[in-house]
Formats: sequence, structure tokens, C-alpha cells
Amino acid sequence: MGLALDLGYVIRRPRLPQRGVQAFASTRSGAWLFARVLRHLDDVVVRVSRGRTSGPELLAGLPVLDVTTTGRRSGLARTSHLIAVPYDDTLALLGTNFGQPSTPAWALNLEADPRATLSHHGVTLEAVSRPATADEQAAVLAGSAAVYGGYLKYQQRITDRRLRIFVMEPA
Repeated sequence: MGLALDLGYVIRRPRLPQRGVQAFASTRSGAWLFARVLRHLDDVVVRVSRGRTSGPELLAGLPVLDVTTTGRRSGLARTSHLIAVPYDDTLALLGTNFGQPSTPAWALNLEADPRATLSHHGVTLEAVSRPATADEQAAVLAGSAAVYGGYLKYQQRITDRRLRIFVMEPA
């Protein structure tokens, strides 16, 4: 068994309106907007649906993985809503941050402490992250387009920082 299967994390083909949302989210202006509002929208959708769905799942057909890390400065639990890329029998996380110039805090947290808790639709598992090797990075990046086409556009906009990719393994 692998993390994706154990969590029930499945990528499904999005419906036509969801593909439209994905196309908008992959643009520079869409990414800027979603980087600022999606977290808050997702919190509301998860609360109203009692965890049965999420904002990105509803709007864009993308399953959300809740990744809880330990804050590198605060030491407090920090949960981020992320889209994972299935890789082999596990999951990979891409620190694209919607193609924004800064590295996402969750990626820096995983570099400081690789332990994480992964949750999806009521299933929670402990995991340990590790940086992807060069070969794994290439495979994850190639597979990311099948999950969400915006990943390719985000990667093109990341020029002044290193894109962090983590492979998650069961703890």
C-alpha cells in the first residue's frame, strides 16, 4: 500500500467548468488572486461541507491534501491545503506557491523538520518528507501536468528561487 491509496487520494478528470477554473488559476492574475483568497475560501467550504469537499475540489476538481507541519520559528502546528502529485506509490508536494516569487512557508517548515501529518477526507496518516532526487524531480514535474496544468505555468514563472519538491513517505 502507498500513501495515496491509504489516504484515498485520487485525481479525477475535472468537468468542463472546473477546467475553466483551472485555466484561470494558472494565469498570472488568477494565481495572484487564488494565492490570496483560496485558503480562506477553502476553510469555509470545508467547514460547511463538514470535510466532505474543499474549495479546489469543488471549483477546480482538484483533491486537497491537508499537510500539517511544525512551524520552523514558532514550533506550532501549521496546516496547509495542498494539491499533491501521485508519484509511484506515494505522493509528492511541489512548492510552487502559485508561481509567486516566495517559497511557501510549508516547504521551509518541511526542510527544518521533515515530519508531517497528512489528511484527506477524514483519513489521517503520519509521514516523513524528503527532498526529491534529480530523477524524482523530473518524474514528478512530468506527472504534475496530468494533475493540474497550472503547475507547468507556475514552474515557468519561478525564476529567482529553487522549486522545492518533496516526496512523502509513511512514518
